[in-house]
Amino acid sequence: MRSQTQQQGQPARKDRLIREQVHDTYKSKRKLPEPTVCPTCRAVFRDGRWQWASPPAGAHAHTCPACQRIHDKYPAGSVHLSGGFFAAHRQEILNLARNEETRAQADHPLKRIMAIEEQSDGVLITTTDPHLARAIGEALHRACNGEMDLQYAEESSAVRISWRRD
Repeated sequence: MRSQTQQQGQPARKDRLIREQVHDTYKSKRKLPEPTVCPTCRAVFRDGRWQWASPPAGAHAHTCPACQRIHDKYPAGSVHLSGGFFAAHRQEILNLARNEETRAQADHPLKRIMAIEEQSDGVLITTTDPHLARAIGEALHRACNGEMDLQYAEESSAVRISWRRD
């Protein structure tokens, strides 16, 4: 059986447009020269990934994606915390979020909390990595129960999480 593009002996077209399912503007379009050091956070790009290491002499300088997101104020993830339980246990819950950041950042320097902002109905935590936002939300849900809503943005790797417990 022939496909519609292969009618009457014509070869299949190979120039069709393939759309990315997820687009991340902060992902490097080219491979960085190794070693490269971020002038802001001092993370080192070596062996194909960003890592915490002493920057070697003569390393190239290039801002890492996490520092670029922080500079642009363009988070990859957000966690909105609200409710009476949150208000009563605010510091413990924020400590839990910071502990998740510390755990993730040990091996992945690009996973950072960008900001913790007060809002009229709670607190908004923004992150440089969608996986960190999800890890914070899931850790909070495991530790404190409550209601968690997880939403991925269409055609983006961004994630929005809202957690509430009254």
